[in-house]
Amino acid sequence: MLLSLAPARAQEGWLEQGRPIVIGRSYTLQSKVLGDTRRLNVYLPPHYGDASRKFPVLVLLDGGEQEDFHHITGLAQVTAFNGAVDELIVVGIEGVDRRHDLTSPSSDPEDVKVAPTSGGAAAYRKFLVDEVKPWIASHYRVSGRTGLIGESLAGLFAVETALRAPQSFDDYVAASPSLWWDKEALSREAAADFAKGNFKGRRLWISVGNEGSTMQEAIERIVAAGRSVEGFELHYDPRPAERHDTIYEPTAIAALRTLYAVKAP
Repeated sequence: MLLSLAPARAQEGWLEQGRPIVIGRSYTLQSKVLGDTRRLNVYLPPHYGDASRKFPVLVLLDGGEQEDFHHITGLAQVTAFNGAVDELIVVGIEGVDRRHDLTSPSSDPEDVKVAPTSGGAAAYRKFLVDEVKPWIASHYRVSGRTGLIGESLAGLFAVETALRAPQSFDDYVAASPSLWWDKEALSREAAADFAKGNFKGRRLWISVGNEGSTMQEAIERIVAAGRSVEGFELHYDPRPAERHDTIYEPTAIAALRTLYAVKAP
């Protein structure tokens, strides 16, 4: 007679109820700027329960549950695990029409063909600055330092904000930004933007993978123009071993470890 070692309940397909694993909470925000409702997903760090502490904020573009919320909150948790990196509040902004929200108008017919709804970046930036940031500050204990992170078109939006509206955020992380947009206008105008903006105290982390000469040259224009800007901290993170679809996580973890490293007393 053969005896099964598996419990009878398991043989019958039984599974205990278990408990939910919760990494954040989701809210809706009615936007007057955009004229619609947007969803915000919030991750609070492990020590948020300590009422004496305040935390920097990372605003995550493409921050929906089916987008990058799980990826970046996981990196925020693991980088802060040993106390060498600040714990962060991560606020993910769920995407609706990213080709609209994350792009400024383009003069290139090919761009318009690829993204016919494009051109909403200015309104989306106003939404983030005038509505999302005050909402965060009114609901959470924040330190006053706020970063913006994104990849691809979201990286383009992050770089454009860093160059043309630098006071919007303190820190910018752009993984493989789509600088080909509008015939590379953003990189070609970078020197002029740096010459007229106030970049004191601002930090930009920008990466590029093995993505061809157009992207490489555009990144290098921005890096060359930003290197000598007073009070501006620019980190160039070339990653030739990565592709456009593999570069986000290694860029993000390196940026968080550097930009939010805990300073020695």
